Amino acid sequence: MLVTSYTMPYGCLDSLKEEVMQRVEAPVAVSVSELKDNPAAILDDADGVSVAVLDDNRVMAYLVPAEAYEAMVEHMDDIELSRTAQERADETAIPVAFDDL
Repeated sequence: MLVTSYTMPYGCLDSLKEEVMQRVEAPVAVSVSELKDNPAAILDDADGVSVAVLDDNRVMAYLVPAEAYEAMVEHMDDIELSRTAQERADETAIPVAFDDL
């Protein structure tokens, strides 16, 4: 969409830019209606990659294969554990005997 008018209200182009500039973070994109018509075929055709679901050309959701989702959750857990370890790195250790636990 090419905007040629200079009489648009202030700020109007900002919302247009956001709409036009939205990134699709998946190699495959389908419309909501295509997904409703045959979800199994969409997933089969995607061949294990993420699928962006579009509504009026805006990304509304992503379908992520279970294996990829599980890997993302595992990665986020690892990041959280790393942050916790970094926060505790400077703490003074308290010696505890195993039998005292």
